[in-house]
Amino acid sequence: MKEADLYDVLRSPVITEKATMASEHNQVMFNVARTATKPQIKQAVERLFTVKVKAVNTLNRKGKVKRFKGRIGKQSDFKRAIVTLEEGHAIDITTGL
Repeated sequence: MKEADLYDVLRSPVITEKATMASEHNQVMFNVARTATKPQIKQAVERLFTVKVKAVNTLNRKGKVKRFKGRIGKQSDFKRAIVTLEEGHAIDITTGL
């Protein structure tokens, strides 16, 4: 995969309370492209952050239907990846690439 394609796979890091708790267990969460596969996510993380990935778990969340003043809207669907790193490796997602 080319360098530009790696940035298309990983959209953004997830910074939530649950993601912070997962970081204690050597895990990092990313929003990823909906078409991204687990091997593509693993390759992107390893090449962009120069770490060794142990496992990749993904989840697809369907967008919720929301109402505001009688108007109906829908949030976007998204895919999230939970990346488990090997012992001794870490990613500081608060700093830029």
